[in-house]
Amino acid sequence: MTDAIAPTIPPAASPVAFTGVRRDFRRLVTRGALLELVTLGFYRFWLATDMRRHFWSHTSVEGDAPEYTGTAKELLIGFLIALAILVPLNLAYFFIAFEVELWKAFASIPLVIFVFLFYQFAMYRARRYRLSRTIWRGVRFWMKGSGWDYAWRVGLWTLLAVITLGLALPWYHAALERFKMRHSFYGDLPGRFDGTGSGLFGKVYWLWLVTFLMIVLTGGLVAIAPPAAGLSGTLITLWTPFGYAIYKAYEWRWWVSGMRFGDVRFESKLPAIALVDLYWAVIGWSWLIMIVLFAWFFAVLGLAYLYMSSKGAGSEALAMIAQNAAMAGLIGFAVVLGYLACALAFGVIVRMYLRRDVWARVAASTVVYNLAAADNVVARGEAVNALGEGFADSFDVGGF
Repeated sequence: MTDAIAPTIPPAASPVAFTGVRRDFRRLVTRGALLELVTLGFYRFWLATDMRRHFWSHTSVEGDAPEYTGTAKELLIGFLIALAILVPLNLAYFFIAFEVELWKAFASIPLVIFVFLFYQFAMYRARRYRLSRTIWRGVRFWMKGSGWDYAWRVGLWTLLAVITLGLALPWYHAALERFKMRHSFYGDLPGRFDGTGSGLFGKVYWLWLVTFLMIVLTGGLVAIAPPAAGLSGTLITLWTPFGYAIYKAYEWRWWVSGMRFGDVRFESKLPAIALVDLYWAVIGWSWLIMIVLFAWFFAVLGLAYLYMSSKGAGSEALAMIAQNAAMAGLIGFAVVLGYLACALAFGVIVRMYLRRDVWARVAASTVVYNLAAADNVVARGEAVNALGEGFADSFDVGGF
């Protein structure tokens, strides 16, 4: 008599829910953009904190949402400390680069490489800060590991990606995610990343192939039939947002599905075309903002021209505008104001579509398995300072 084999019970699935209201987030980022304008950009720390609290508090699993405990004051202090360190470094870099370029062409390349690696160090430290300010069910996420250890790995993988014309990017991402996740923890649950470079490449290789063939076709048409090359170039322009949006959807799904904390695993079912409309929406709004900006420029100059013409300047109106310091200053102020307004409007669009909407769609497509494995987790780790976040912000790096 053979022993009966017990059926394998699949781990329980817990879908992730995102309950944030789009209108509330639009109000938040619009008010933040206006306050950034008034405060010359310093409100960005409060805006970043408010955005993270919005994302965290409206993303839940089994009814429990994480808590973001970071503060704008921490980000501001981290930024000021980073600024105190970076300003002397930037000045030293400028003078050294100038001198070595006089001595020998391209001699400043090592300095450029150092700045690039320092940027990666800042990114790693910023991630440590954000994780240590994230608490779920009373237990903190945390992270260890060396930022410089991460930075030199990025440098080597970037070199390989350049040599292979981007074909090594899937393995680049896989190696760096494994490094970050094995140094990440939820309480005493260690993180790991099970995604592979070949797994991502198997999903996206056709995007590289299509892009490569289109570029080759365009090059051939330039030599054989120049009029047709314009049509091929237009096709590449239209294809690029589609290809990039599809790639990002595959990358998000691959990244989420590769994350593990102990026996807790994640799976994303994000469709390949889930982000295409978001990228096209950003492109459409960007064109509209540019049209408005140029219309503003021409309106300001036109009004100035009409004003000077009414004073009897006639054909010499433009010359008189240039010679009138008060008029030229007023026009310059109006132009700068229009540029800043459009730049802030673009920031609102990017935050709405490429942060809020991407977050919402990725979260809604995610399922967590075996969440019970985290029921008896023991709290570990402690909050770290925001210096890394300050370094990252000094490089104008945005991140969740």
